[in-house]
Amino acid sequence: MQLRFTPEQAAFRDEVRAFIRERLPRDIRERMRAGHPARKQDTIAWQRILNERGWAAPHWPRAYGGADLDTVRRLILVEETFRAPAPEPLVFNINLLGTVLLRYGTEAQKRFFLPRLANADLWFCQGFSEPGAGSDLAALRTRAVRQGGHYTVDGQKIWTSAAHHADWMFALVRTSQEQRKQQGISFLLIDMRSPGVSVRPIIGLDGEHHLNEVFLDGVQVPVANLVGEEGAGWECAKYLLGAERSMVAAVGLCQERLDYARAMAGATVQAGRRLADDPRLAAELATLGAEIRALELTNWRYLLDPGIERSQPGFASVLKLKGSELLQEASTLVARLAGPAGIERRDLATDAALHPASAALPRYFYYRARTIAGGSSEVQKDILARLLLG
Repeated sequence: MQLRFTPEQAAFRDEVRAFIRERLPRDIRERMRAGHPARKQDTIAWQRILNERGWAAPHWPRAYGGADLDTVRRLILVEETFRAPAPEPLVFNINLLGTVLLRYGTEAQKRFFLPRLANADLWFCQGFSEPGAGSDLAALRTRAVRQGGHYTVDGQKIWTSAAHHADWMFALVRTSQEQRKQQGISFLLIDMRSPGVSVRPIIGLDGEHHLNEVFLDGVQVPVANLVGEEGAGWECAKYLLGAERSMVAAVGLCQERLDYARAMAGATVQAGRRLADDPRLAAELATLGAEIRALELTNWRYLLDPGIERSQPGFASVLKLKGSELLQEASTLVARLAGPAGIERRDLATDAALHPASAALPRYFYYRARTIAGGSSEVQKDILARLLLG
């Protein structure tokens, strides 16, 4: 399969590249190029620049601040963002909650939240996983009891990404006990400033604070913050988790890390010879490049064939599984090339002269979670085994 863009699609890619080249602040690009995660202020600044152009929420209808881009143009924008590299617009705002509100939200919810989601005026986190209810999400126990015009929410969420940055949380809560555990779950929007909300940090293997525990102790949430019907939260959650097909393979991110590995190999000299001139490393880089290219073509095939999900329902699992593994391979290669310099930790907030390799090892550890988040590799293999073996 060859990937050929129409002249209009190729022109759009050129337009996106030119826009990023002209508008992405240099300091943000340099930090991310070295492998450091985008800071909160970086993400907000870049999302607002994109929003001025109408690209912060590219798949949303224009009436709600989007660009109404088709699948091809949307994925082009995503890939070029990763490859720049530039901060990704807030996935919880744009790809997840925004998508759910467009389908299930009231008109009042759309008018209030969607412009603020697009402009990063509000930062949302996702309150799904709980102790004992991660892979088995329907086993969640956080309770919401309706009392007049509000719900009283009690429970705990865990592994909540960026809850320490968030203004709001969209959460699954149990509003009734039903025979089937998928029933009786509702989808609520919770203001993180509400009395009874507390956040406890979880420090990752990379030494960074990405994850959190969130405790909800008698938190009052207005009934107006219910999305969809009471007890229909599982339907919202399934739609949310299935809405982001184009991101599952993370092709652009894999390619960006490979490009960085190639640049490191070309700039690093040992015993009077560039690492890039070592034939074994050259073969490794070429092999990884070929696998990422195959993943890219497979991803496009999945996105452009509307019938493939019905005829081959395990396709998304293949993309998630392979994309996660290739990203880990690329980050492992960068860490190896960085050598001892990759072990030295520097404070991103205070050190303006970051060593190019100073994020190599933390990123290697961070991407260990890639085969867990969004559906573990074991789950994806189980899905494929059931489909292939019956």
